[in-house]
Amino acid sequence: MAEWVTIVDDDVTNLKIAGHILAKQNFKVSFLKSGEALIDFLKDHRPDLILLDIHMPGMNGIETLKKIRSMEKEREEIPVIFLTADEDAKTEVSCLRLGAMDFIKKPFIPEVLLLRVRHILELVRLQRHLQTEVEIKTKEKWYEQNKNERLSMQIVKTLVNTIDAKDKYTKGHSTRVAEYSKEIARRMGYSKREQTEIYIMGILHDVGKIGIPDQIINKPGKLTEEEYEIIKIHPSVGEEILLNISELPKLSIGAKWHHERYDGKGYPDQLSGEEIPMEARIIAVADAYDAMTSRRSYRDILDQKEVRLEMERGIGRQFDARAAEIMMEMIDEDQDYQMCEKSDTAHE
Repeated sequence: MAEWVTIVDDDVTNLKIAGHILAKQNFKVSFLKSGEALIDFLKDHRPDLILLDIHMPGMNGIETLKKIRSMEKEREEIPVIFLTADEDAKTEVSCLRLGAMDFIKKPFIPEVLLLRVRHILELVRLQRHLQTEVEIKTKEKWYEQNKNERLSMQIVKTLVNTIDAKDKYTKGHSTRVAEYSKEIARRMGYSKREQTEIYIMGILHDVGKIGIPDQIINKPGKLTEEEYEIIKIHPSVGEEILLNISELPKLSIGAKWHHERYDGKGYPDQLSGEEIPMEARIIAVADAYDAMTSRRSYRDILDQKEVRLEMERGIGRQFDARAAEIMMEMIDEDQDYQMCEKSDTAHE
């Protein structure tokens, strides 16, 4: 069955152009000219995706999205991509906070329009597949004893591969962070079950990047202040995605709080000290370590001594002392500097 896209724009020309591009690729397309018309339309219809213009007379795109998010669950979960000719980062921040999945700039470039529509539809399918997989497992009588082990790692890895594909500078990052986090937890005395839990939290800690526009994720130069504010949304987006898996209530901890700092100067909630869940404090250490020991567009892997010094400097400020001390133990044991991004994962 063809996937159904509803386009909402008060400009008839834009409707025709976008509709023509999508119809040629066998999408089912419906057209509306106002936010009010969309809200009325959604009472009886449920498209797979909405392309929504931001600037419209009457109810604008942001007001329309707020209305959609207040509807019953079947409607409020419809993914929305905004159409805009603006370069206003503050507007983009507001839209992302409301749950917009992406932006498409006008005038439309056919290849970009198709890629973004297909990308979002695929991400939504993956999220629903993951949720369905967990729900199926809960019906099996042995699930309570083995719920983390029974979570489909294939689907988790598919999500991670999707994140890696989106962020070309951090291939393999999520897996390495998960492995370092699990080892820190093991040395802290966590049980095997708890180690598996923190591994899955670590591997999904950056899942919120799915909701950040590609041009910001992959910008080779320094981010502007407005772009950095958009990046800072990804922990909250990650929490929203993982909270759907109600049978694993702790799963979202790593995604939401891995950028909190021990001194309270992190984000999104400025938690400090022991207010930050221990799992998030562990993942924060592993995440920072991998950031320093991976290649970036603007630098190579840092010297191991420099990495250790930065880890030591961060104790009590950026990092939990126990987690950082264990990470430094691991650094001291790694005499050949094997804990870093390998050359076969480097980027051109």
